[in-house]
Amino acid sequence: MQISQNQYARARSKPQHGVTLIELLVGIVIGLLTVAVAMGALMLSRNVTGSVSDSSMIQQQASYAFRVLGQQLRQAGSLRLNMAAQKSEGTTIDMSDPVAFETKATDFDPAINTISGIDSPGNNEYKLTVGYRNYKEPVYTSTDTASMLRDCLGQAPNDNIIQSRFSLNTTTNELRCVGASGNPQPIIQNVANFQVRYLLQTAAPTGNPQISYVNADAAKNSWHQVIGVEACLVLYGNETIDMPSNTTYTDCDGSTSITINTLTAPRTKRAHIVFKNIYQLRSQGLITAS
Repeated sequence: MQISQNQYARARSKPQHGVTLIELLVGIVIGLLTVAVAMGALMLSRNVTGSVSDSSMIQQQASYAFRVLGQQLRQAGSLRLNMAAQKSEGTTIDMSDPVAFETKATDFDPAINTISGIDSPGNNEYKLTVGYRNYKEPVYTSTDTASMLRDCLGQAPNDNIIQSRFSLNTTTNELRCVGASGNPQPIIQNVANFQVRYLLQTAAPTGNPQISYVNADAAKNSWHQVIGVEACLVLYGNETIDMPSNTTYTDCDGSTSITINTLTAPRTKRAHIVFKNIYQLRSQGLITAS
């Protein structure tokens, strides 16, 4: 079949049509809707990722703080074990030799230096103070001696007492510790509250001891009867969260309700988590302070 020149000319001269204005507008609207949905999904994903990262950061901060506190509290009041209590120092030790803990050491009395605290510490005071006996052991194949014990900042003091003193800097919201150097150093940040309670054992001579929670003021004359410490931390995150206006959390005392949206910066509209841990003091619960 052949096409004549006239038919070919008419086919070429037929006008070509593009999209109309309405079709163009519809296409633009569909494109904008697609971009809006993608941006919404991206922002939602970013918020979820930020919240998860924030929660993970808070958990890690709390874990580290309790590890440092626990390391010191589990050593509280500990004394050197004399492997040959009935022999003079430097004498060869036999496995059958009687052993004994020191009752007191130079500059260290377990009934006085073990633990203390202040409920409302001032600028140069500390919420919690923990102490234990420092001593040196012979180094293998050497004439030197060294202490393996460290304070809250990893320092080894030269005296016979290792002390770690903890407090909350309410200006910077940092949990701080003072070790052998005497200079306070931050351990963790974003701390909204740091509270300490003590487990006091009474009536031990009766054979029916009783344990109760007390604050530092109630325990100040009976530190030798404190058998445990409860530490509470309230930590907050870095991410601002769009939360309902009545969002609250319960503070360390177990009864005070805190409304998050009414807090001052930087805590307002931030996630808050309360952490508690109890540590038993191995050398406490004495009948008397002697």
